Amino acid sequence: MPTVAPLDLDGHCVAATFVADVPHFALADGHVHRLDHGHKSEKVHDGLLAATTDLASSRLVTGGEDGKVCSTKADGTSETLAELGRKWITSVACGPQGAIAYASGRNAYVRFADGKVKEFVHPRSVEGIAFSPKGMRIGVARYNGATLHFPAADGKPTELEWAGAHTGITFSPDGNFLVTTMQENALHGWKLVDGKHMRMSGYPAKVKSMSWSAKGKWLASSGAPAAIVWPFQSKDGPMGKAPLELGTRGNMMVSAVACHSADDIAAIGYADGMVLAARFADQKEVLLRRPGKGAITSMAWDKEGRRVVFGSESGDCGVIDIAG
Repeated sequence: MPTVAPLDLDGHCVAATFVADVPHFALADGHVHRLDHGHKSEKVHDGLLAATTDLASSRLVTGGEDGKVCSTKADGTSETLAELGRKWITSVACGPQGAIAYASGRNAYVRFADGKVKEFVHPRSVEGIAFSPKGMRIGVARYNGATLHFPAADGKPTELEWAGAHTGITFSPDGNFLVTTMQENALHGWKLVDGKHMRMSGYPAKVKSMSWSAKGKWLASSGAPAAIVWPFQSKDGPMGKAPLELGTRGNMMVSAVACHSADDIAAIGYADGMVLAARFADQKEVLLRRPGKGAITSMAWDKEGRRVVFGSESGDCGVIDIAG
């Protein structure tokens, strides 16, 4: 049976993740908590809005209402990577060769490992930002589509148009597809080689969480009473194919998803705090955590795929050991 080590915190958990295999919880109040031979915490921001780990999971990169972008290591040491004065940092991303990206208002920035910063100004606000897994390239979610930039080169950006507000963004692990979450209840995707559109609609609610399977053949998403998992095995992605529906609960919405680090399994978090694991091949389910106080907002697996860290909107967080 899976065992749960709970950690009761005060406030909304923006991100629950592993940094160098240590469970970390980034809270909206600006504190970063970690479970490292006991519970420890540091105040990193005056109000925290976005958080992510780098590709090696060796540091947590956060953006705040204080206009700062900070990097926190597993031992709790923190450094400020960028400051924008009184502007809110609403989105952060980590890329190759130690690069990070962050967004504020209509501007996106890429900071290279040597400290050099490149700025990209857009006509409307930047809602989400992501690095491509191939080469130094970023994607920006914006109103009426997405924009692709090559930060290391001087050239015109690539504009991908689709009417509506795009709020989040992710590249497929092979770099062939770009997918955005939308203000309406839908995902939208582009096949990057030819710009072909992929419409992924039919959700009863907004999609706030997306996660690619380890080999990039599936994209799991929230926004329905089941995890909606789209197939990306073919060259045209999910077009003309039905998604899997995992962990269906008739009356409870999925609020967060996290794919396993090696296998085709997803952890599924719900609006009532429950967490299930479901296997793609046969849709077999295992209960990982009973309902809690608030909706699950963030989850992540450790490298070995044995533990799941989770956070909720009301601060009841914790670590699930699958092996028990």
